[in-house]
Amino acid sequence: MNVDDAPPDEPSPTGAGAAPGTSGAAGADPAGRSGDPAAEPGEPDGPGRPGGAGSPGGAGSPGGAEEPGESGGEHPLALRLEHLILGAPRQYTPFQAARTAGVSMDLAARFWRAMGFADIGQAKALTEADVLALRRLAGLVEAGLLSESMAIQVARSTGQTTARLADWQTDSFLEGLTEPPEPGMTRAEVAYPLVELLLPELEEFLIYVWRRQVAAATSRVVQSDDEEAVDRRLAVGFADLVGFTRLTRRLEEEELGELVEAFETTAADQVAAYGGRLIKTLGDEVLFVADDPGTAAEIGMRLIETMTGDETMPALRVGMAFGTVTTRMGDVFGTTVNLASRLTSIAPRDAVLVDGDFAEALGAAGEAPVSEAEVDPSTAEKYRFALQPMWRRPVRGLGVVEPWLLSRRDAGR
Repeated sequence: MNVDDAPPDEPSPTGAGAAPGTSGAAGADPAGRSGDPAAEPGEPDGPGRPGGAGSPGGAGSPGGAEEPGESGGEHPLALRLEHLILGAPRQYTPFQAARTAGVSMDLAARFWRAMGFADIGQAKALTEADVLALRRLAGLVEAGLLSESMAIQVARSTGQTTARLADWQTDSFLEGLTEPPEPGMTRAEVAYPLVELLLPELEEFLIYVWRRQVAAATSRVVQSDDEEAVDRRLAVGFADLVGFTRLTRRLEEEELGELVEAFETTAADQVAAYGGRLIKTLGDEVLFVADDPGTAAEIGMRLIETMTGDETMPALRVGMAFGTVTTRMGDVFGTTVNLASRLTSIAPRDAVLVDGDFAEALGAAGEAPVSEAEVDPSTAEKYRFALQPMWRRPVRGLGVVEPWLLSRRDAGR
């Protein structure tokens, strides 16, 4: 039976809270291998769904520290690792966790799914941290600080972001750093002490970076006009590796992975260094934004110049547009984003194309002359960039556009 099918909650007879010292994050995925599916008297039971990639006891996550006979055949070291990471044993079924937290089973299931956790029926796989996480999310709704739909979005965005981070860290550390130091030792035997050493340091670093990012994001919001809180005018850019599909057929998997990592690292460094924000990476393509076209233009040119100077990298092309953008869950949407993507697809190798609004905004800011014929030689050195109009052309889904080729302005021009 699905977790949604449980009967309505009853108030917790004890009102038990989270154990002291438990984390506020959802410590255990409320999904995974069913183990013993039998529920306690008066509670629903059902097989749920076998453990998945993001569930306790599933393929993607170690099991929990349980009493003998409850592990469902999970690897003993995996159980020890989960207990080390979560800091608490499995204690609750989903129904028990929801009841203890004072949250309806329906809302609890929606929160867990939003965080990316699979259904587990009524297996005992949750900890005190899961109860506390439910309480906190529900409490924000009850206090009127978040609507229910916004709380679901918070759970979803956090789950998606941290899932990718956890996968990357596990791949990097456990795959790269757990080579057995002595003959006869297995990688699994090395994993436990490694996690034990890294976990507190990575946790503190994660909180530090998150606070820094929240501070920066909050600052941008309070400095913008009220009407720009969601729909803002931003410069949007895509940078795309040329001929990546051919490379995937020619390079070995390890070489391809190293190329993608080098590209993403270089792009992220350049975007951050010159004041932009990296929205996402797509293997052979990165999406970034900047508050003004001058900043975006500098980033675009730096990307081309950096990649061109690296003989191991294929050619790069960049497309940028300026206009209204809708921001949602850390991503950006809208016609401006689509236009930047289309400009990238038609940009020459190792070149930057921008749209008319981007070119006009650069001119208005004194960053580039829109017409070279009108440039006063005595003041020409004040411009950082040059703009060259290209042939007007139809762009799929966006009508006819006039791209502009962006370049560095030569001092002698």
